[in-house]
Amino acid sequence: MITTKFQPTFFRTSGLSDFRTNLSLPMTIPDIISHYNLQPHPEGGWYAQSYRSTESIPAAALPERFTGDRLFSTAIYFLLEQGNFSAFHRIKSDECWHFYQGDPLEVFIIGTDRQLTIVTLGQDSSRGQLFQYVVPANCWFASRPAKESKFCFVGCTVAPGFDFADFELATAEMLCNLYPRHKSLIQELCR
Repeated sequence: MITTKFQPTFFRTSGLSDFRTNLSLPMTIPDIISHYNLQPHPEGGWYAQSYRSTESIPAAALPERFTGDRLFSTAIYFLLEQGNFSAFHRIKSDECWHFYQGDPLEVFIIGTDRQLTIVTLGQDSSRGQLFQYVVPANCWFASRPAKESKFCFVGCTVAPGFDFADFELATAEMLCNLYPRHKSLIQELCR
């Protein structure tokens, strides 16, 4: 029997300026970037790691697609402003997206079956928006604020934990060759 002691590692954030300490006041994009110490993300947008487990899974216990040990789980905060997007990429783990604040976010997933799924994260369930959605491992996916959105503040939790060794950023040419019927969208959401 294996027993473990769960000791999450949380990362501190800076304080908000005095005029925003009342949580009922909406945060602006600069407030969110400052408060959560967000940095530019390689695929687009802003991010900060918010959780990193202290324990790992040995490579021998993982599927062959992983090249080494991986943390149990990791999580980030992620912010996208209108006019920006998270470019098509894929990772080797499942990634659970969580909606926190702002306006709806569209997530585009090209599954291993070549089908395109479009999911909208947001707070209006009457319009089909979801608070959470899991992108399965090895699927190509991208995201952008919906047309009417100013910004989207979300989180992403990955298990086994994210490692840049498991990250692949797509090129438009490569994805268009694989999925020609999604060419227009791929060209919009690749860098």
